[in-house]
Amino acid sequence: MKEYNITVVTTNNPKILKFEANHFLAKGNYEYKNIDEAKNSPLAQQLFYLPFIKTVYISGNFVALERFDIVEWGDVKDEVAQQLVEYLNADEPIVHEEVSKKKQPITVYAEVTPNPAVMKFVSNKRIVPTTYEFKNIDEAKDSQLARELFHFPFVKEVFLDENYVSVTKYDVANWEEIAMEVREFIREFLADGKEVVSEAATEKAKETAEQQVNQTQYDATSQQIVGILEEYVKPAVASDGGNILFQSYEKESKTVNVILQGACSGCPSSTFTLKNGIETMLKNMLGDKVNEVIAING
Repeated sequence: MKEYNITVVTTNNPKILKFEANHFLAKGNYEYKNIDEAKNSPLAQQLFYLPFIKTVYISGNFVALERFDIVEWGDVKDEVAQQLVEYLNADEPIVHEEVSKKKQPITVYAEVTPNPAVMKFVSNKRIVPTTYEFKNIDEAKDSQLARELFHFPFVKEVFLDENYVSVTKYDVANWEEIAMEVREFIREFLADGKEVVSEAATEKAKETAEQQVNQTQYDATSQQIVGILEEYVKPAVASDGGNILFQSYEKESKTVNVILQGACSGCPSSTFTLKNGIETMLKNMLGDKVNEVIAING
């Protein structure tokens, strides 16, 4: 039986707090405004017995709770987290997903990227907890969404991040002709509540992502580089439908090796971005410790 742990995460809304679990809780996205709406979720019903709970959200690996003003989260968050841990570890049901036949209210819009071969399809819901890159259908064995996208003859690569899918096409097709078809396919897939990535793959990817940020065997300079990439670079490249991973730091040549993913991989402007953006930033912040930044896959 799974052993659950809960991590409390603040949000931009002071009334809403996220309680993240170390395992998936639900395949779909659920929002309940009261105990009557929560008839397909025993967990949400249980939470509504707390008099200060206004709204319950269940999605992926977290429960988000909106409170009434009668309490502050600082006074009750530990108690709520403990109740969630006890409930989940008692193997009580979370959501009877087969009961809910209603499609999820999903919207997806297409967004161009600096890479003309890549289109970014953004969802209004979180679809995965971390990044995934699939170069072909064989690599996509753990992602039903990616596998089905590869059935389109013009799909070359698929990249997933928290709330979007970046699709790389072959030159045989133009986005003007295929973007609407791909967008609608992704929207229907998500609205049906299908599993985007298997739970086993999700756990593995999260561990890899954590190691990427918390590698204790990195030297001091490598740790600084990872910190800068995480804080300043990743949010920018994510907005363009891509990702950047730290690979290594060569102390003697002062070379930083990185891996580009999604829209950044193979992008005509990626060399300019590396040299005039990332490389310049690292030189400014780390001085003579950095001489050059190289993308080992592009």
